[in-house]
Amino acid sequence: MKSLHIRGVPEPTIDRLKRRAARHHRSLQGELLALLEEAAQQFSADDEEAFELLTVKTGRRQPWTRGEIYEDDAR
Repeated sequence: MKSLHIRGVPEPTIDRLKRRAARHHRSLQGELLALLEEAAQQFSADDEEAFELLTVKTGRRQPWTRGEIYEDDAR
């Protein structure tokens, strides 16, 4: 599992996060992980950036998203 290290967090922010963690009956680490997971889940297929595929035969570029190529909602 990967780790993150955030420097320069103001003390009042840490205090508020600790209080929030206590309200949710979590450790500070557990609360931060829950916040990160929630933020990551808010990413939707609509936010997905299109990318261009180069068609070899025609040499044209066309924007596509993963969902358009695979006809699914996977991320």
